[in-house]
Amino acid sequence: MLAQEDVELKPLSTILTTLEEKFDVRFNYLETTIEGIRLVPPDAQFDLSQSLDYLNKETELTYTNLGNTFISVTANSQTFLCGYIVDKDTQEPLVSATVLANSASSVTDNSGYFELVLSGTSEMITIRYLGYKTVNRSSEYFRREGCHPIYMVAEASNLETVILTNFIVNGIDKLNDGSFELDVSRFSILPGLIEPDVLQTVQAFPGIQSVNETVSNLNIRGGTHDQNLILWDDIKMYQSGHFFGLISVFNPQITQKVSLLKNGTPSAFSDGVSGTIAMKTDEQVNSRFKGNVGINLIDADGFVDVPLGKRSSLQVAARKSISDFFKTPTYEEYFDRISQDTEVTANESSTVTNSDENFDFYDTSLRWLFQLSDKDRIRLNFITIFNELIFNENAVIDLQETSRESSVSQNSIAAGLLYERKWNESWETLLQLYNTDYKLKAENANILQNQRFLQENKVSETGARITAQYLLNDTMKFQLGGHFTETQVTNLDDVDFPRFRLLVSEVVRTYSGFTQWSYLSSNNNTSLNLGVRYNYLEKFSKSIVEPRLTFSQQFLEHFSFELAGEFKHQITSQVINFQNDFLGVEKRRWQLSNDDTIPVIQSKQGSAGFNFSNDGWLLSLDAYYKEVEGITTQSQGFQNQYEFVKTDGSYEVIGLDVMFRKQIRNATFWSSYSFMDNEYTFDSLPEVSFPSNLDITHAVTLGSTYRLKSFSLSAGLNWRTGKPTTFPRSIQEITDGEISYEDSNSSRLEDYLRVDVSALYDLQLDSVKLQAGVSVWNMLDETNQLGNYFRLNSANMPQEFIQNSLGLTTNAVIRCFF
Repeated sequence: MLAQEDVELKPLSTILTTLEEKFDVRFNYLETTIEGIRLVPPDAQFDLSQSLDYLNKETELTYTNLGNTFISVTANSQTFLCGYIVDKDTQEPLVSATVLANSASSVTDNSGYFELVLSGTSEMITIRYLGYKTVNRSSEYFRREGCHPIYMVAEASNLETVILTNFIVNGIDKLNDGSFELDVSRFSILPGLIEPDVLQTVQAFPGIQSVNETVSNLNIRGGTHDQNLILWDDIKMYQSGHFFGLISVFNPQITQKVSLLKNGTPSAFSDGVSGTIAMKTDEQVNSRFKGNVGINLIDADGFVDVPLGKRSSLQVAARKSISDFFKTPTYEEYFDRISQDTEVTANESSTVTNSDENFDFYDTSLRWLFQLSDKDRIRLNFITIFNELIFNENAVIDLQETSRESSVSQNSIAAGLLYERKWNESWETLLQLYNTDYKLKAENANILQNQRFLQENKVSETGARITAQYLLNDTMKFQLGGHFTETQVTNLDDVDFPRFRLLVSEVVRTYSGFTQWSYLSSNNNTSLNLGVRYNYLEKFSKSIVEPRLTFSQQFLEHFSFELAGEFKHQITSQVINFQNDFLGVEKRRWQLSNDDTIPVIQSKQGSAGFNFSNDGWLLSLDAYYKEVEGITTQSQGFQNQYEFVKTDGSYEVIGLDVMFRKQIRNATFWSSYSFMDNEYTFDSLPEVSFPSNLDITHAVTLGSTYRLKSFSLSAGLNWRTGKPTTFPRSIQEITDGEISYEDSNSSRLEDYLRVDVSALYDLQLDSVKLQAGVSVWNMLDETNQLGNYFRLNSANMPQEFIQNSLGLTTNAVIRCFF
């Protein structure tokens, strides 16, 4: 080796860079540690070990091989540490996690990597990340393990555990508080569905049906759709369907998890006397760009998740119908379904014809996360939804062809802001602000009378909620909070000739306080949630107290027992004034309670359940009793002798939900059964008690899924008893010029039967995944009756009009994940 004075001296940083390239290693050091050091490079024939020995002697620095290609360079009094912070369950890196020591600190990068140079040789290292349990490690651990992953576990601040996994198929679990959780990332496939449409998926659960096959009319344990609380990232939504109810407005690409609660709702939630469907986006900052684009026979959509630095990420999802470009057979089938018995397809006069029918919809969703620190996080949400149906009415008037446009639109826009602060290991606070606006608008052109009829229904709600929760210990949690909402509903009816205008706008403000105590035993076998919510309705000077309860006890390893109960109320409902309102396409309009002719709706519910799960077998039984007071005849959609009667009453439901499932390797088989006895009570009607319009006495589903490598197949059958209906009397059908009906809901439509199939195939191509799928809805092409009503025809005799279900309807999807 040549003497140093005979060879050019080089900076140590340059030498280390040369060695990194030569031996495929990485040196970690502080700039101040090697600053100003110059020396002769190691002999070119030296291997890595010899080169490090040489540098040790010449620089008086310590070179420690940490394994995994990392070599630390420290002064003799310093200690170098490194590692990767990773989520234990998802294996995803945690970006911007804080790593603290006595003499140094660091923040993880996009790959979860961090480095620390300690001034001493023995210090305690603390790792924090919001929503995860704090990790403490001695510096000795890092010197022993090197730059290896350090796993963090999500904090169980809600004391929730899964008691039944894969309740129906993969990705659907039942929790110890009685709720069901759908994890979209784990979700497999259901019959008739090629994408995880949230509001279609929940209909697979026993006790949930849609009597008219729409996602805008979900009936949870015999309730109407307006009695469901639908939340998107804690924002209350008043619209749930595209295509006026055939498709969910909530893009499944941005929805991460969905909670379904049929009873025992947490005290933090108000409204929804029948049930709650709460959707959540991803709660973690993403460290790498990802997304997907897809197209089916109804719409095209795209989704991206974009990192914005180390502490922030943005998710955007958008979807639009493709009917502007071409109309598929699937579109035509959907359009025919929503336009049955509406002014879109039929006019009162045979001299008027409709043309140029066009339907369009789109939605855009946004979620922005910003990790202010290891203790603070901000979430911003935005969603906009648009549906519009336009057509022309044509007639020959005074020997001239005349045309006027009619339309109906249904739109929503909502935004929310959440600030979360974790003060320490026990205390956490959340502040949420949101605003949601809904608008239903129709312009009906009566071309023969040269008249325009404008109708609008608007809802605007602003809310603020603050929650504090304290983790008493590993088994108990206490929650306390306040909630304010201001709900305004406006209804407009406007006729241009003869001039008529009726505008009614009402506001109700509600002030609420809530508290809840939660307990989960250390062995996770016993769970108890006790809560109470106090509500003050300012306009009515009315106080409502609502207790809530869930209890779960596991025993004999494979069995569990459940109890649940709740009192709830709501001040909004949907009513039908006339069947041809809003062109008959979406007849329902939102209205506020006035605590008189339109009472505040209040409910009581109790249930008891039993579960068994072992070796792929699952059995779940849930018996319940529900009473709901304050409903109106207008909110129930009568089309018989009570169609124009305005009064209030109640309904009472006794029911049983049963689920059976068996998993055999790659196959899953399930069957569910629901029994319901649902009865109205209206004291001011001639018939005080009679079956509810939603009394589906028996409902059965059979289903199966099978997965072989990248191929998934699912098939299922749905059967239920026919919907209650009322026929004209067989003798003396007409009385005083009106239809004379038999006892209300004393008959039933034909039983409902539907068979669906679907299939998906995944193809992995390096970093890109392609997915293709097909589905067939109502494969047997059954003509199922969803509803009927009678009107007097030109001969002054009752004529029956029947609304039928979708016929055989196919769909296909192609999606690319990147």
